[in-house]
Amino acid sequence: MTSPRAQLNVLDLVPIAEGGSAAEAIAQTVDLARHAERWGYGRYWMAEHHNFRGVASSSTAVLIGHVAAHTSTIRVGAGGIMLPNHAPYVVAEQFGTLATMYPGRIDLGLGRAPGTDPATARALRRNEVAAMNFAAEVEEVQGYLGDPEPGASVRAIPGEGTHVPLWILGSSHGGAQVAAALGLPYSFASHFAPAALMSALDVYRRGFQASPLPGGLDAPRTMAGANVMVADTQAEAERLFTSVLERFRGIVTNQRSGLRPPAGSSPVQLLASWSPAERSAVAEMTRVSFVGTPADVRGQLADFTRATGVDEVIVTCGAFDPEARKRSLELLADAWQ
Repeated sequence: MTSPRAQLNVLDLVPIAEGGSAAEAIAQTVDLARHAERWGYGRYWMAEHHNFRGVASSSTAVLIGHVAAHTSTIRVGAGGIMLPNHAPYVVAEQFGTLATMYPGRIDLGLGRAPGTDPATARALRRNEVAAMNFAAEVEEVQGYLGDPEPGASVRAIPGEGTHVPLWILGSSHGGAQVAAALGLPYSFASHFAPAALMSALDVYRRGFQASPLPGGLDAPRTMAGANVMVADTQAEAERLFTSVLERFRGIVTNQRSGLRPPAGSSPVQLLASWSPAERSAVAEMTRVSFVGTPADVRGQLADFTRATGVDEVIVTCGAFDPEARKRSLELLADAWQ
């Protein structure tokens, strides 16, 4: 088999283990990022989530700076910042500062979902009008990070002239349309919402308009998310993956907790105790998941990139044990290369 062409990246949700702490989760993220850099992954992204007991990535820009400080070459970024939660000017200043400190290494993925529950969204002073005008908000960020405007009354300092690369994130056609219209790269969240993956990629590619603006593209560029769990045996990979299934069940039932240790010996044993509705919902959310030995997962991932035509894949591994998480990503990197 020829080598897969898609670039491989890591999405880290900075999971807090059941019985563990946020400090431990952040230390594990730094350790994993350093290893991912050595193993040849292209990007290391973290995502904005709020009021999740099992996730420590709420202050995403702060974490990006921390990880960038402890690595040397890997691109570090947001996958992503939920733009309607923030003033575009503040986002531009934050990422302009990061790009000034770590030139050529910072990515800014922008989404418009709240990344939390309604009550927390209100606490964030989320701007629903901004969510409806997402494209205009993206262009505002792009303007602040672009070339200095002579006579501009508001300037992002640091920020202007840094041209931080922007990505549009999404799980529906809306984000695809924005990315296409602005000529920006597009990343689809198929690691938890795969239903519209193929149609959204088609909407993006058919509607794509090349952009001469800083960060704009001449041709479409796409990325898709996937859950992975790689181990020396199929049985061990499936056992480790039960932690991921439990996390998704918590989302479905609104009973979210810290990342739990593996439950039972296999997904079949775990799912037998769930209701049919829970099994169906979790199965749909985790449809883009590749679990098994290095050779098997490599083949599944290669088939996925061929079927979707994506240029990059961003993988997330939800193993409870941080050493198993590292081992999984190391085995995948070796197999992919």
